[in-house]
Amino acid sequence: MQRSHRIRRTLNYLNLSTPLGLLVARLGRARTKPGPGGLILAYGYRVPFPPAGAFTVGNVVLTRWEEGYLSGGLLRHEDRHASQYMFCAGLPMLPLYLVAMAVSVLVCGDQASWNLFERLANLEDGNYVRRSPWWLRGRSPRGNGRGSGVRG
Repeated sequence: MQRSHRIRRTLNYLNLSTPLGLLVARLGRARTKPGPGGLILAYGYRVPFPPAGAFTVGNVVLTRWEEGYLSGGLLRHEDRHASQYMFCAGLPMLPLYLVAMAVSVLVCGDQASWNLFERLANLEDGNYVRRSPWWLRGRSPRGNGRGSGVRG
């Protein structure tokens, strides 16, 4: 494991985000196993909230799906969220994420496209669609007001 991953793992335990993630996994009856980069992968999460295919709390990456789902770009995306918990000093990430989600809904109508945390984690790796702000949709590139048919 890289030094940066060891530091992140330690800080996310100390800032209580990983213990919270382990509690969420336990309450959701997920099976945990060690993952790459100091992550803890939790499969079979049974609570219907949040509706995402995967989500991260501290160094714990949770999913409803079975082993093998957390791989490739999605795992890189969730790995970046674990680092965001470290940089946000742990639990403050939760209300900051909610504010970023609200801003995204106001700007483009979905929870991820303009969510700073999702953008920094690479939207596409998280299986999100990149949308334009609502005020730019349906405009003609020449500005004639008829709409271009392009959706963000």
